[in-house]
Amino acid sequence: MSRVAVLKGGRSLERQVSLASGGRVEDALERLGHEVTAIDVGTDLVVRLRETAPEVAFVALHGRGGEDGTIQELLEVLEIPYTGSPVHACMRCSDKVLTKHALRDGGLPTPDWVTLGEVAFSELGAADALASIQARLAFPLVIKPASQGSSLGVTFARSAAEVPAALIAASSYGRTVVLERYVSGRELAVSVLSGAGGAPADALPIVEAVPRGREFYDFAARYEIGRIEFTSRTAGPSSPRIMSTRAKPRQPRSSQAARAISCTRSATPRSSCGGQTNSVRPISYRAAKS
Repeated sequence: MSRVAVLKGGRSLERQVSLASGGRVEDALERLGHEVTAIDVGTDLVVRLRETAPEVAFVALHGRGGEDGTIQELLEVLEIPYTGSPVHACMRCSDKVLTKHALRDGGLPTPDWVTLGEVAFSELGAADALASIQARLAFPLVIKPASQGSSLGVTFARSAAEVPAALIAASSYGRTVVLERYVSGRELAVSVLSGAGGAPADALPIVEAVPRGREFYDFAARYEIGRIEFTSRTAGPSSPRIMSTRAKPRQPRSSQAARAISCTRSATPRSSCGGQTNSVRPISYRAAKS
């Protein structure tokens, strides 16, 4: 039995999602016999962690502060092992642009894109270059904030007339906006777990997310009951779509993506405390978007 602090809630735009997923984590850990302390993360976090002295922190936070390396850095300062990838990987993965550059550098496919920050529009006249960007990427475009998760701020622009509203929607979630070439495909996710003691990463079975009555895997499809159907390669003959030969290569590619963005641990851990390597949280690489 271990003393586990489940960190959930926080103050990001995904607070309610975090509270829900954190609650499920608590239930699972308690059923396994662990001593669980649930902490709704706020300004008293450090005090509460010192009072409860957990052996490990399970990071169930979503969004800003929880997935961008902030809480991970703080836990390392406090010498508390935690679930999830190390600080530098979290920082990279929370920024779509850095992630896409890392994938390209690693020889992995990712749709063409253009990144425009607040300064580009306010000081450099980037609005006058939109026609060139649209010609380069072609319609429809996927326009989204460079930060945030859960598909927040994601919009499809099918014509030039739809671009300004999409840019405003995306920029309301962050100062940097990504304009990306649209790629039609299925929504496939593969979780990757690092092996113990620096063993190779293990890609878990492919899971397909099929939205019901939604255009794509948006916030509502993710978190509203009945909006999504999940199928897996291991689900048997009733789920033939996921068994296609096109889907099978996605598992090794997912492990390659995890390594490219430094989410997996090496034989010499980059992040450890008290002689224990911080365990690794599953990471998803959406191969359908490649």
